[in-house]
Amino acid sequence: MRRQPTRALRAFRRADPGAVHIGLVNNMPDAALEATERQFGRLLRAAAGAIPVRLSLFAVAEVPRSAEARHRIERLYSPIDALWETHLDGLIVTGAEPCAPTLQEEPYWESLARLIDWAEYHTHSSIWSCLAAHAAVLHIDGICRQRRAGKLFGVFESAVADHFLTAGAAARVRMPHSRWNGLPQEALTANGYRILTQSEPTGADAFVKQRHSLFVFFQGHPEYEAATLLREYRRDVRRFLKGQAESYPSMPHGYFGEDTVSVLNAMRSELLATRSEECLAAFPWESLTAKVRNTWRPAAVTMYHNWLHYLSVRKEQRLDAESQPATALAESA
Repeated sequence: MRRQPTRALRAFRRADPGAVHIGLVNNMPDAALEATERQFGRLLRAAAGAIPVRLSLFAVAEVPRSAEARHRIERLYSPIDALWETHLDGLIVTGAEPCAPTLQEEPYWESLARLIDWAEYHTHSSIWSCLAAHAAVLHIDGICRQRRAGKLFGVFESAVADHFLTAGAAARVRMPHSRWNGLPQEALTANGYRILTQSEPTGADAFVKQRHSLFVFFQGHPEYEAATLLREYRRDVRRFLKGQAESYPSMPHGYFGEDTVSVLNAMRSELLATRSEECLAAFPWESLTAKVRNTWRPAAVTMYHNWLHYLSVRKEQRLDAESQPATALAESA
């Protein structure tokens, strides 16, 4: 059963000058830097439909980087200082690898706080992903994220609230998560946040707050590709084998089929017995990659499609408003 839109979104006219301009501030760690570019790029293309979309990449200098990652950023990204003079219709800000005990102690906190303030008055809407969502909520309303007893890892089914961003989505959607922290839902609702998707395990999955512009928050990762959680699971297993984690990681919830679970359980028994990275490297990951499915893609495309429609409407309204003084002056001449 699919939810019907509660109100029609105006169609984007091809004659509108320019494309919807989206900025992506990519704070993800080096290992996920290129994958994150690809994931958001593909999701925006799938969601755009007839809406022309232009995507620009920006980087925060204070995020720790390797020499190789810095070289890529120098070639493909603009520095965050260039953003302040750039007109964007929408903004997407990703999470980062936590380094400090609190978010305010992170080396990039001041740049991120300035970005949050800038987005409110220089975009029609912004999307804040994972740690970036936690940082934005903390900066805006002082709501602190809370450490979970265990890692929330897997694909979870959430109930969907009625909102234009969820128009056309199913009544229940699936969304991937990979995080150790979460935001207290009661604090969000008490401070005026509207919950769009939620479940018992995940809490508030997606939520919004209307300020001068529309702030959209995802604690999950609708942009993930089919095999992203598999790669994260393999990374966590490797960290355990290297002694960087005390316990063997749990498999992602609701993600693998029964046959894959059996194969991975057998691998777990072997690795616990041998503690060998060579065994991990020799494991046939390609065969498992072919079996995983992106079951959250329909919901992700629907919500991002609605977001792009919202931006296109707001852009059209802005262009109309900007053209009115010139039109009035020409008519009076």
